[in-house]
Amino acid sequence: MAFDKNSNGFTFGFSIALVVVVGTILAVTYMALKPAYDENVRREKMQNILASLNVEVDRDAAPERFQQIVGRAGLIDAQGRPIPGDDKDPASSDAFQLDILKQYKAWKANELKAEEMLYPVYEANKEGKKLFVLPMVGTGLWGPIWGYVSVESDGRTIHGSTFDHKGETPGLGAEIATPIFEQQFPGKTMTDPNGTFTGIKVYKGGSNTTDEHGVDGISGGTITSDGVDEMLRRTLAVYDVYLKNATGNSYSQR
Repeated sequence: MAFDKNSNGFTFGFSIALVVVVGTILAVTYMALKPAYDENVRREKMQNILASLNVEVDRDAAPERFQQIVGRAGLIDAQGRPIPGDDKDPASSDAFQLDILKQYKAWKANELKAEEMLYPVYEANKEGKKLFVLPMVGTGLWGPIWGYVSVESDGRTIHGSTFDHKGETPGLGAEIATPIFEQQFPGKTMTDPNGTFTGIKVYKGGSNTTDEHGVDGISGGTITSDGVDEMLRRTLAVYDVYLKNATGNSYSQR
């Protein structure tokens, strides 16, 4: 029986068939490429953790270097208390697998309470120096921002940092992911000498602050800078409780 190619039935049938075929091709392609995509995401995460330790490696070399430097990964709760877990490889641990951006979005959407949130912590040994790496996530002008801050064995002095974003404006908010912003953090402290939490404040861009607990924000990127300030204040307050207990240092080393 001949088909009437000008009929509505033929048009609808052809459209449905085309959608099914294209959808099937896309699904098969996605499934084929997903393992490679997931592995790239995994390596980039290792690369960012290492960058916060001031260890620069390309993505392909990240797994081996990560294994050499990062000795342990764990989770803490919103009160800074460690979550009991096993001693799995840090790269396959619950801490590494936790999607903090997804968790953050659930909290912002009131689908998760603040006291239910979990926080990953990585312990590293770099040239004989013990360091802690603290992941964090927040909101910039156009979307999510995130970063990793490493802290020295005193539990208060910043060793290094790296930040990134999804869609901040080039030349403005996007500058949080450049050395001009990130290199301000080493040597800053998140508590006063008596152990009282201060956090790391992000001042208005161009302030030229000398505050040992603060850095200059991005000129022209006020909303993004405010987002980093909120992210640091909120997240480091939780990590501060953990670090005091983990290091036994409520006061600075003198």
